Amino acid sequence: QVQLVESGGGSVQAGGSLRLSCAVSRMSFSINVMGWYRQAPGKQRDLVATITSGRSTNYADSVKGRFTISRDNAKNTVYLEMNSLKPEDTAVYYCYVRPYMPPYDYWGQGTQVTVSS
Repeated sequence: QVQLVESGGGSVQAGGSLRLSCAVSRMSFSINVMGWYRQAPGKQRDLVATITSGRSTNYADSVKGRFTISRDNAKNTVYLEMNSLKPEDTAVYYCYVRPYMPPYDYWGQGTQVTVSS
């Protein structure tokens, strides 16, 4: 069974930084897209950033210039470097991957990020 395991979450002060990692295992299919979503209490799950196998990236407007997504294809791992964190970044962050075939999304269990003022 495919497994996605996030790590690197925690509590930081506003202006601080965190680096999230998501390691994918038990996946034999070539991965097209990898990315991160987040969900704050009482809010819907929103896109944070995505990155394709060709390393084309897409970011939510709220994180542009502060967050950087990257991937290591050999390790099937995606990263999210978060800088200049704000209290409104507080949420559970979910990793996902999408193979070329079939185009089915796999999700991690989530990792908590808490930013205090």
